[in-house]
Amino acid sequence: MDEAPPRFISHFVPTSSSWLNLVERWFGELTSKRIRRGSFGSVEDLEKAITDSWPPGTRTQALCLTATVESIVAKLSRCRQTLETIQPGCTLPRLRKAKR
Repeated sequence: MDEAPPRFISHFVPTSSSWLNLVERWFGELTSKRIRRGSFGSVEDLEKAITDSWPPGTRTQALCLTATVESIVAKLSRCRQTLETIQPGCTLPRLRKAKR
């Protein structure tokens, strides 16, 4: 018997993903303020409602990643070297000296 595909699929999310939080917030507001309140007869009507909900003068452009594979691999290598130099217990909070 074949196994069912996993219900949840893990995806890599960069640690510096605060932009992702902003995108999720934007989709949440779009959903609550425009999509749930509307009635759309076609996909085109839905697309127009979404486009009309953007603030006037907002420029839209495609996301263009400028990092190369080589630069990412080099950065990961530097991070690994730094992590390997950390001694166990060095990140524990230091105890304050007792006052006499």
